[in-house]
Parts: sequence; C-alpha cells; structure tokens
Amino acid sequence: MSTTTTSRASSSTSDFAPGFRPGPLGRLGVWVTDHAKLVTGVWLLLIVGLGAFAPQVEHNLSGAGWQADGSESVAARELAQESFGGNASSAIQVVVHSTDGPVTEGPGAEVLAQVTRMLEAEPRIADVVQPMPGATISQDGSTAIVLAGAGADTNEMVRVATDLKGDLQDLSVEGIQVNPTGSSLLWSDFNEANLEAMLKSEMVSWPVTMAILVLAFGALVAAGLPLILTLAGLVASAGSLVLINELVPVSIWAMNFAMMFALALGIDYALFLVVRYRASRMGSGNSARQAVAETMDTAGKAVLLSGATVLVSLSAVMLVPSPSFRSMAGGIMLSVVFVLAATLTLLPLVLFKLDHKINKLSLPWVTSGEHRSARFAAWGERLWKRPVVWGLGSLIVLLALAAPIIGLKTAMPSIKVLPEDASARIGYDLVQDSFGEGAPGTLQIVMKGSDAEAASAVLSSDPGIAGATPGMPAADDSGLVLIQAVPTVDPSDPSLGDTVDRLRADLPASALVGGAPAENLDLKAQLDESTPLVIGVVLVLGFLLLLVALQAPLISLLGTLASLLSTAAAFGVARLVFQEGIGADFFGFESQGFLDAWAPVFFFAMIFAIAMDYTVFLLASAKEHYEHSGDPKDAMVGSLAHSGRVIFAAGAVMVAVFFTFALSGPLPPKEMGIVLGVAVLLDAFLVRLVLLPVMLRLTGKAAWWSPAWLRRVLPTITFSHG
Repeated sequence: MSTTTTSRASSSTSDFAPGFRPGPLGRLGVWVTDHAKLVTGVWLLLIVGLGAFAPQVEHNLSGAGWQADGSESVAARELAQESFGGNASSAIQVVVHSTDGPVTEGPGAEVLAQVTRMLEAEPRIADVVQPMPGATISQDGSTAIVLAGAGADTNEMVRVATDLKGDLQDLSVEGIQVNPTGSSLLWSDFNEANLEAMLKSEMVSWPVTMAILVLAFGALVAAGLPLILTLAGLVASAGSLVLINELVPVSIWAMNFAMMFALALGIDYALFLVVRYRASRMGSGNSARQAVAETMDTAGKAVLLSGATVLVSLSAVMLVPSPSFRSMAGGIMLSVVFVLAATLTLLPLVLFKLDHKINKLSLPWVTSGEHRSARFAAWGERLWKRPVVWGLGSLIVLLALAAPIIGLKTAMPSIKVLPEDASARIGYDLVQDSFGEGAPGTLQIVMKGSDAEAASAVLSSDPGIAGATPGMPAADDSGLVLIQAVPTVDPSDPSLGDTVDRLRADLPASALVGGAPAENLDLKAQLDESTPLVIGVVLVLGFLLLLVALQAPLISLLGTLASLLSTAAAFGVARLVFQEGIGADFFGFESQGFLDAWAPVFFFAMIFAIAMDYTVFLLASAKEHYEHSGDPKDAMVGSLAHSGRVIFAAGAVMVAVFFTFALSGPLPPKEMGIVLGVAVLLDAFLVRLVLLPVMLRLTGKAAWWSPAWLRRVLPTITFSHG
C-alpha cells in the first residue's frame, strides 16, 4: 500500500468515534468521500455522455406498441400489411370533406390529387388507394377517403402520421377540409397532446415541489439537492432510452412516466438521507465522514431496500405481453436505477463537500440538527394510548372509499381522449357522420380465398355488422382474401366485443379478425388475463423483500396487506371520477363511462411501489429502535418521531407532483394523476402515519418475532449503528 493510500485510510478511520464501525453501505459512503474526483468524473461522463442523446427522446421513441403480442388481431394486421398493399389497421385515412357540392369535382378534385401526390411521395407509404363510390365516397358525395397503406411497422407509421398531418391539413382550401385520421393518427395526436400536457404539468409541479421542499428541509440549499439529483438521473435515463430504442422499440410514454416517477422518488430518497445526515452531523456532533457513514448505514439502507421494492413491483408489469407496457415499465425502472445510484453515490459526496453549507439560506425557525420531531413523537403517544379508535377510524375511511371498486368497468381508450380540435378526432367524426356509426372502427378479416364466400355469408347475416366489402384478392401469390366489415356501433361500444367474439366463432377456421377495434379488444383481454397474475407476483415479491429487510414475518405481512387498502381506495375514487363523471367539469374532461383498461395493472404496480417505499421508511426506523431497546413502544413512537416528518413531507411532494398531472390535457394523464395522487394521499397520511403504527402497537413484540430457522435462512440485515 502506498503512503498516500495509508494516510487516507487512517485519516478516514480517525474521523470515527471510538467503537464505531461502518457497515457495507457506510463503507461505500466513506469510499465515495475519499474518491471524490473519480466519482464526480464518472457522473459527469454519464450525464454529459448520455445527456447528449436526451434531446432526441421526443422524436426517437415510438408512439405505438399498444397491442397484445401473439393475438389474432396482430396476425391479421401483419398479413394485411404484407399481402394487401399495407391496407392494415395502421394505414392512414385522409378524409377530404366538401361543404359545397361533390368532393370529387372542382376544387375538391384538385385537393384529392394533391393529397395523392403527397402520399405517393412518402417512401414509408405503401399503396395509395383512391376513393371508391359505395365504399369510401359518402352517399351524398361530400366526403371521400384516400387510403395510405402502411409501408412500415406501427411505430414508424405513427412517425409518418406526425410528419405528414400538418402538410395534409394545409391542403385545405375554402369549402374543402382535409383531416387525416385512423389508428396511427390517433396515437400521433394523443402522444403530442400528452407530451404537451406532461411538460405543462412539470412546469407547474417543479415550483410547487420546491416550495414544499424548502418548508420540509428548512433551507434553500438543502431543498435544491433532490431536484439536482433527480435531474441528473432523468438526463441519464432519457439518453439511455434513446440508445435502447435503437435495439428495442421504446414507447414515448416510458419517458413521460419516468419523468414523474423519478421526480417523486428522487425527492423521497434525498429527503431521507439529508435529514439523517443533518441529525448525525449537526445534532449528534459527529465528524462529516462518520455522519456520511451513519447516514448510509441507516437511511441509505432503507433507500436501497425501498428502491429494490420499487424495481420488483414494476418488473411484474413485464409479464404483460405488450410492447408498450414492457417499455413503460422498463423506462421507469431505468430512471429509478439512475436516481437510486445518484442517491447512494453522488448525494453522500455532495453532503460531505457542502457539510454545514447545506443549511445556507435557512428559515428562522429551523433547527438544523433536529432529527426527532416532538410533534410526531406526541402523535405516536396519542396512537399508543388509543390504538383501536384511530385504527378503526382510518380503516372505515379506507374501506368506504374502496367500496365503489366493486362496480369498476374498464375498456380501451376511446376517441374522447383526444382534444376536439385534433386532426384524428375531426376526421373520425366526419367518417362517422358520412359513413355510419361503426365506420371509424372497420374490422379487417383475412382468410383463404376458398373461404371467402362462406365468410361473406356469415358477415351478411350477423346483426352486429352494417355492411361488408367484396373479398379483395391478395396482391401476392398467397391466395388470401381481405374483407372489410363495418360494425353497427361505435368502436368504443362494449357490444362490439360480443360481435367480434361471435364472428371468431362463426367464420371459417382460416379467417383472422383484425382491425383497430379488434386490436384494442385483444389487448384488453390480455390485460384482464394478466392483471391477477401481476397483482399476485407484486404482492408475493413485495412481502419477500420486506421479510428480508425486517426479518419479521408478521409485520412484513401486515405492511404488505396495508398497501392493498390505499390501492383499493384509490381505484374506488377513480370509478367515481372517471366512470361516473363526478368532478369531470372541474378536472376538464369528458367521461368515457369507464376507466382505461391499462390502469388497473399498471397503476397497481406503481401505487404498490410507492406504498412500499413509505412502508420501508417507517418500518426500517421502527426496527432500528427495536434493535436498540427491545421495546415495542419505543419502536412505534420512535419510528414516527424520526421518520414521520420525512414521510409527511415526501407524501406532500408526491401528492403535489401527481395532482398537477390531474390538471393537464388528455384523459390518461388525468387518470394517472388522480389515481396516484389519491393513493399517495391515503397511503402516506392514513396507512403509514395511522394504521401501520396502530398495527405495531397491537402486535407488540410479536411484530418483530422471527423463528430461528427463518433467521438462519435470511441474510442478516440490521438498521442500528454505533
């Protein structure tokens, strides 16, 4: 060992009080402070290197992927694209409407010609099909549809829609209106409106977050740390997603969710570490190095376990065989990894370097070293004296809010998720007005040529089908035939599902039923099938992680089950707001009469991840106290006194972040904001600060009991120090 290394090691250990021995994470914290230049350099390389790709995230990430891989509808779409000139569900329909005479004459004819030239000039468009009387020209002659076949995959067709829609709309002249529509346009318009809403929400949430953080930390410098760390994690994750997209398509929603989730969790983690560091450094008077080591061994360990729980919860979403869901879960997980890495490596270094300067610009009533909150200690004493009253009260509130979940209905998003001035929605309404209620949701049936006659007979006799085109032979030598069938109902009508099921049962064996509405129905079926599995896996893995962290079966089980209460209550509220339309005018949306089908599986994983975040913080603190004293009362009251304020502040920040999304444009971000905001509100303030402490009170020492065989099996994890 060199002289420099020896002197550094000795100076590090000499900073510790006699008898203090840092654990693994404590040693990581000390190592970080001893290798400041290396750690800083690595993070600068990560942020600058990956950050260089971050500006491309909006354009590069994919807009589609909302499909059930392996389903009949996806197989039908692929055959339609390969054998019928791209005449698949991802094709673009350009609706040209005349308010003055037939659209195929005069100025309308010229506009149709310009539309055709523009579409034919785009290399990603396959065959361009002209309007045909009796099929794509309305009976009154005022509306015509030019079909632009899909010459690329669904993700690329959304980009084509984004690139072309403005130029196509610009072809409109007086009396002639041009509006592209279809599945690819719907996702293009939705992603655009969603991104705008998310950015607007971010702009609103950051100042609100900063204000809450200043109150929570009591100092402007300390309050800024979580935002800086979160920003570092977000920039790195955004650049990573762009690179990953080169290998596997990544949904733009992955970045949208990652932004929100990383902000909320990053603040949580930083808040926990900063409060603990200040208590050790300014409260207990420990050296800066010992304060870092002590912080990492206690709060850092809780943060690491919390992050692991979040990652495990979200990984269960990967069980849903849909590219959009997998990439969204993956994007959030990636951002959590970066934020977690920054919290456990960069934050200790920043705390060590700033040291007392973290209290710069502090508020006059702040005591920088105050770790134990007198108010939350008093709250703990109140709960200890009357556990049944408080516990029963919170339980009744949660169950009452959860009750409406029994009548919850789900379906895939309808056209109502788009703003009324979006091109896809205008075109959709024109198609519906001109060609019938079910025309925007045309079904595509691909089959062997020999089965075409039998298929036509089934379609003509089915009460759910308004009309069908003659069989179109494939352009290649596949021997396939395509029939397009128009349902009698709007694509979002629940009865369309019965029609599709009936057709799949009655049509010849070679027939595959596809089209955009069938793809939605197949995805919903896949989500309904996957949801119980995802929920089960999340609960089991969450329990096992808590068991490893706490080494106590009873409180690990109770902590896991308690998370279900806030989740159920959040979905109960979601039913009242989004299905029944209560508060729709206030939040500025048009009720669809159901909750979007992806909400239960995806939001459950997100809510559970956040709920377990708070569970780990509270119970890790309780275990630390119990390890010191062996007294259940000290564990319960002490955990509230030392972590209650952090949970309260972190919960307030998360609620503020999520509720700003409830005020943004399209419906899905509103769903996300309200469901997650309500869940955090209930979980942080009712479950973690009332119900879980009451459970600790009522179970007493049994909460921390563990059989000898289990202790031998589990790794030894302690939260005490010194």
